[in-house]
Amino acid sequence: MTYQLSKATGSNVTYGVLVQSVVSGGAADKAGIKGGSSTVVVEGSTYRIGGDVIVTVNGIKVVNSDALASYLEAHAVAGQTVQLGILRSEALTTLSVTLDALPAS
Repeated sequence: MTYQLSKATGSNVTYGVLVQSVVSGGAADKAGIKGGSSTVVVEGSTYRIGGDVIVTVNGIKVVNSDALASYLEAHAVAGQTVQLGILRSEALTTLSVTLDALPAS
């Protein structure tokens, strides 16, 4: 999330990870995380908005996608359950997500 993206989504949160899409049957989908439902162009980039915003992982503030990836790489393994704080429709809630293995690249 950025200030400009926050304004476009009508949110007052300028940090976190905007969930634009969720893989059907994946860990996020199974946990109930919601992806975006409409598109918007912000500063020349297209985003799917209307989905959840991940703001914490296991109680640690997530400022952007790099911070989330770094935390998971350092502190989590496939099969482990993590607690994600998500902002959905301006309400904060916590979801338990059991992590899948990363797909082969």
